[in-house]
Amino acid sequence: MYYDFVPMPERNPLKWPNGARLAVIVTFNLEYWDLTKDTEAPYYAGGPAILPDPLPGNVADIPNFTWREYGQRVGIWRLFDIAERAGIPVSCTMNAKMGLERPQAIKHCVDRGWELVAHNYVQSDLLTNYYFDEEGERELVLETLKVYNDVVGKPATGWLSSSLRGNPSTVEILAEQGLLYTTDYLNDDQPYLIHTESGPIVSIPYTNEVNDFMIFMRRGNTTDEAFDLFKEQFDTLYAEGATSGRLMNLGLHPHVVGQPFRARCVREFLDYAKQFPDVWWTTREEIAKWYLKNHESHIPTKKRRKGRTQSPPNQAPGRRGKKAV
Repeated sequence: MYYDFVPMPERNPLKWPNGARLAVIVTFNLEYWDLTKDTEAPYYAGGPAILPDPLPGNVADIPNFTWREYGQRVGIWRLFDIAERAGIPVSCTMNAKMGLERPQAIKHCVDRGWELVAHNYVQSDLLTNYYFDEEGERELVLETLKVYNDVVGKPATGWLSSSLRGNPSTVEILAEQGLLYTTDYLNDDQPYLIHTESGPIVSIPYTNEVNDFMIFMRRGNTTDEAFDLFKEQFDTLYAEGATSGRLMNLGLHPHVVGQPFRARCVREFLDYAKQFPDVWWTTREEIAKWYLKNHESHIPTKKRRKGRTQSPPNQAPGRRGKKAV
């Protein structure tokens, strides 16, 4: 895979459909964690813990497991209610075991026609565990896509890796399977193309900054400060979007922002942003399909750029499985 380095001044203005200045994606992450893992190593759950002292994977960590489970039992339904009252489309990520073990929230999304993004098999098994295991990574991705199809009733069109920990090879597998977009990359306020051996795939950037993990669990911000952060992000991107369209994403986890004392920041932000014209409340699939048809007017692909990020040699097909000495 590779993508060219094209900074903002070297792009043509991005013209969203219907003259929109800003595309906004509200992301609810629907994630499942196993209670235990068959290992004596510390259990990394793919996100921050409410109690930081790590336990071995084969020891049940009741406080952390049930804190996360609160999001599945209670928090997500609070967020669903907020989104439905605001009348916006929602983009939900879904790991495979969430669909198998906690299908009620998935069915809620399917019944409303909301977007579901394939989000790895289980939250605690990162794709980087398979960095040198080409077939292991492929098997995990394909099994995730199979469960997605069985649970959702149609093939996945996009992917977000657990903890954003995909490999350079991941997009090759996704493009080979016909997916349209990845949302693992954090490097832009606009979509762009990543080129693979199976053709281009759209990068629809995620955010680790406008994200409740970062805001509440890592920075320790308050609910009021979270709203201020959402508003500041929106206002800046909306202003910049007057000349070239921008993309804003909110990354939200129901066990974090779905807590009663935090959910207000989401409700108040949606009330605020809904007042503005020329905002495209959308999904990743809508953006990907539109961008595949319109990318040449934004970033032409005809010439080789001065900078390029590409798969390192140890990710080349057939060369994986050999760790550097």
